[in-house]
Amino acid sequence: MLKQLETFVAVVSQGSLSAAARQEGVVPAIIGRRIDALEERLGVKLLTRSTRSLALTQEGAAFFEDCQRILADLEDAEAAVASGSGRARGHLRVSAPAGFGRKHVAPHIAGFQLRHPDVKVTLDLSDRLVDLQRDRVDCAIRISDLADSSLVAIRLAENRRVVVAAPAYLARHGLPRRLEDLAGHNCLSLGESQSRGWAFRRDGEAVNLRVSGRLECNDGAVLHDWALQGLGLAWRSLWEVKDDLSDGRLVTVLDEFSAPDYPVCAVVPQRRLLPARVRHFVDYLRSVYADAAYWN
Repeated sequence: MLKQLETFVAVVSQGSLSAAARQEGVVPAIIGRRIDALEERLGVKLLTRSTRSLALTQEGAAFFEDCQRILADLEDAEAAVASGSGRARGHLRVSAPAGFGRKHVAPHIAGFQLRHPDVKVTLDLSDRLVDLQRDRVDCAIRISDLADSSLVAIRLAENRRVVVAAPAYLARHGLPRRLEDLAGHNCLSLGESQSRGWAFRRDGEAVNLRVSGRLECNDGAVLHDWALQGLGLAWRSLWEVKDDLSDGRLVTVLDEFSAPDYPVCAVVPQRRLLPARVRHFVDYLRSVYADAAYWN
């Protein structure tokens, strides 16, 4: 029964039987038989399937939410037993922003696994804001304030954001000296976050300013590259542009309006007990980032 529940959640999360089969390393026919057996046991249709699409029935949608909760509770129960010995095990699913994840998360996975060899790690690098419950993510690394009060944010490191531009761009378009001057500049925007604007501090108060421009992308690394090419102003994290600032490829502007710090956080669901694999992973990253020499 448990395997059928896990398979059902995997099929819905992956969007197809074949994708769920690839994830588990079996043929799609086995996945299909498990779903058939589960529907027969329950006496209801959970999924409507065709050769090209898959959709939840009304009963299937309600059951999917229940299954996610059941599997999460089971992981918590296993973690409670494992935490008695301090041993981490199981499947750790981590999400991180693409640029930060490549540079400051992925390189530390090997070191974490050396300490905890019984943990399998799946790292998803994407600048989209994942839903931890829906996507079954144990821990998301985020660089922002936490708007969702249903989650718990654990601070890992400090982070500052600055507005940068290439000297060539400023030579052509001039130096913005007031926040209002941004309206006359090409501001490179990070996709869906454009609606939230860029954060500044003026007269001691936080200000979110809507910006606009002719270029937009959902990948922060692309915005970084565009700024280096002299295509516009970009609002980037200091860890990303520090070397460019040192070498003069980029310069900061509007420093007197620098935004409040946007910390690097590990975001986890509010659960009764944090699984040992998550707790040890968060502690490991925090110990790495706590070394001041690491950021230099």
